[in-house]
Amino acid sequence: MRRHLPHRLAVLLILLATPLAALAGEWKALEQLQRDSGVRISAAALDLDNGQALQLLNPEQRLNAASLTKLVLAAAALDTWDPDHSAATELHADGRLRDGRLEGNLYLQGQGDATLEHRDLWLLAAQLRQAGLRTVQGNLYVSTLPFGRQDCATPDRCEAQGYTLGSYAAPLASVGVDYGSWCIELPPATAGSAIAPRSCAGVPLPIGLEGRVEGRSARNGQALRLARTLVEDGEMLRVEGTVEPGSNPREYRSMANPELGAGLLLRQVLAELGVQVGGRVLLIDERPPATARQLATVQGLPLREQLTRMMRYSNNYIADMLTLGIAQDRHPGEKRSLAEAAELLSARIVQARQAAGDGPVAPPLLLSGSGLTPENELSARDLVALLQDEYRRPRTFPVFYAGLVVPADAPGSRMREGSAAWLERVAAKTGTMSEPHSVFGLAGYLRKREGGWIAFAVISNGRPGKPVSSREVLKYLRADLDVLLESH
Repeated sequence: MRRHLPHRLAVLLILLATPLAALAGEWKALEQLQRDSGVRISAAALDLDNGQALQLLNPEQRLNAASLTKLVLAAAALDTWDPDHSAATELHADGRLRDGRLEGNLYLQGQGDATLEHRDLWLLAAQLRQAGLRTVQGNLYVSTLPFGRQDCATPDRCEAQGYTLGSYAAPLASVGVDYGSWCIELPPATAGSAIAPRSCAGVPLPIGLEGRVEGRSARNGQALRLARTLVEDGEMLRVEGTVEPGSNPREYRSMANPELGAGLLLRQVLAELGVQVGGRVLLIDERPPATARQLATVQGLPLREQLTRMMRYSNNYIADMLTLGIAQDRHPGEKRSLAEAAELLSARIVQARQAAGDGPVAPPLLLSGSGLTPENELSARDLVALLQDEYRRPRTFPVFYAGLVVPADAPGSRMREGSAAWLERVAAKTGTMSEPHSVFGLAGYLRKREGGWIAFAVISNGRPGKPVSSREVLKYLRADLDVLLESH
């Protein structure tokens, strides 16, 4: 007697036996943009309830993914550590402590905490003060371990070594304060008055600062310009321009050497609390001596908070510090370059593709977790498989999803435009780059009207010399997602 399969089961078996491309619809607006502008696009949308591909456009084409690489890094980090994992920064001392005087040296030892801030330096200094320390006869040594001295690795970081007007390309280091940057604030000023910039840490800057800023309305003033340069005896900040009267701007500029900068700033904080360091601030490529004892420690932010900051604000420093940290955790004691560390991220994509049933897949080229390396390449299929794999992990998915941005709450105004469905039912990560060609990407999840989820990814790369603005790509991308949201 022949048995008939239940209707829903029969439909499911047909879906599973049908190639994904045959089931998928089109990204009509993006396809038009591709034809009209010559931009290269890889796009895919996958129904996570049944595994059906809904829309595909060159899904296997690997392109420069810019900051969408941070999605891979977040997944790899949650594979490596518990969401509450954090890294410590410690102060050790050798020699005898007698009557408040340390007859030896201090050692600052980090574990790669990407979120160490100037406030933490005050806590370390206060603990030394509580331990009865008043004078250090020797030096303050800053250990470069566990990461060791890192090459600049990316074009942006290499260019920023000598001169920078920003903070997004700070060098990587085992100890780096304020995302490896000098933090400068300008107190509120009245119109026509001169303003003296100062360190956010509330202590005199340990490097040179020259120039002046004036309180003046934007209509009549010159934009604030703060540059960090290298000079013969170290680093220097140069400032000029105007600020709105009554405003209190805060600016960050990448340090040339974060380990040295953190040590210099710590010495200033120690002096402010009455602990004088008689010697110099020096770097060492080893850990504190075995005879040294720990006098102070601060714990960094938990991983869940680091991932939220990294994803929401696309923080490159956190991303690449975590990349190095993952490699160090899996291969303790081995110095790894950023590119070597990022091989673990490529392996995470292969793992996700295999979990999705794609079989043998060539690993993508990933040289960083931040996406600052323009050689990084991912396809929409790579990202959708990763999003699907994370969705299937109930323990870590809430942390992964929490780092994504809902357009209605996005930091940038361009994302806060569009339909109600776009503003409220999308959670995604963006990726942008301007050199060597324009890049815009968006990947994340769509929430269906009746519950359930869709994973999607779009990567666009303009041709060299023919840039396509991210706002233009977003307009077409949003049109396609509105159709998808309307039908689900």
